[in-house]
Amino acid sequence: MTLAINARFLTQKVTGVQRFSGEMVQALAALAASGEGPALRLLAPPAAPGALGALPVERVGRRGGQAWEQLDLPRAAAGTMLLNLGNTAPLRRRGKQAVVIHDAGVFDTPESYSPAFRAWYRALHLALPRLGTRIVTVSEFSRGRLAARLRLDPARIGVIPEGGEHVLRDAADPRVLSRNGLERGRYALAVGTRAAHKNLAALREAALLLGSRGCTLAIVGAVDANVFSGAADVQGHAVRALGRVTDAELRALYENALCLLFPSRYEGFGLPPLEAMWCGCPVLAAHAGAVPEICGDAALWFDAEGPRSPAAAIARLLDEPDLPARLRDAGLARAKHYSWDAAARRLLELLDAR
Repeated sequence: MTLAINARFLTQKVTGVQRFSGEMVQALAALAASGEGPALRLLAPPAAPGALGALPVERVGRRGGQAWEQLDLPRAAAGTMLLNLGNTAPLRRRGKQAVVIHDAGVFDTPESYSPAFRAWYRALHLALPRLGTRIVTVSEFSRGRLAARLRLDPARIGVIPEGGEHVLRDAADPRVLSRNGLERGRYALAVGTRAAHKNLAALREAALLLGSRGCTLAIVGAVDANVFSGAADVQGHAVRALGRVTDAELRALYENALCLLFPSRYEGFGLPPLEAMWCGCPVLAAHAGAVPEICGDAALWFDAEGPRSPAAAIARLLDEPDLPARLRDAGLARAKHYSWDAAARRLLELLDAR
């Protein structure tokens, strides 16, 4: 079997979905190289790079964006199984394809998305399974929410948890700390877009507490106004907004942080907590979405919206001497249950089951 892959993600800015897509392709390529998986064809718009790692990219068609995906991609993938890893897929395929839909956010947290984006994704997600497309997602939480919103039997939706070991691929670049006035073990890290469901506003009290203890809050991530709405920022003398960072810088930030603060009230998976655990960074997170499923007992929990605040969790971490080490050890043990190799193998099993 040859597996065609929708590589439109190579023309997009990297957030969690694009990270998932790139890592999954590379894991599938490794299985193909060892004879344990099918040959791959990586199909991309003309603006894409010529390769992903050692895997060549076939740049096909003349269009870009959604027009390329809906019109050029189906023709280029004719006769092969088409795998779409980033929430969207061509409607004209009518079967012989699978799509990974990462969450039901456009239905469950509509305030986080622009009206045009929300309307298109809702229509697409409702139509694809009714046209014969196999639906896959990344957590049991997302399976339940998609089944409810798309009116599907949950058994029709496959689950492939993500990996996190990619965060260790590049050597850490600690210069990001000095450039931003951060001291090892004296800052809490927040990672994510400024979408409303990421709930960054919940960190305002935590930022004040950190400042009163001589620490800072470092926030990594950018906002795309064409996709996300309802963005909120945390401001103050103890806050450092770092914007986008490289993978090497992100690893250094995880490895030197007091903790990761993850206040999101809705996640289809929750990649930053898993990355943090792989780096030995204690995780303090809102007990919401798929994050409890991913982190288990390896995180210190607070309420996304409620009396157990992020600030109270930070105070515990600072005041209980043994707590950081316990969370670090538990996180490292938990992280080993999630790898891209295992995710790719599970995906191939699901495709065979079709």
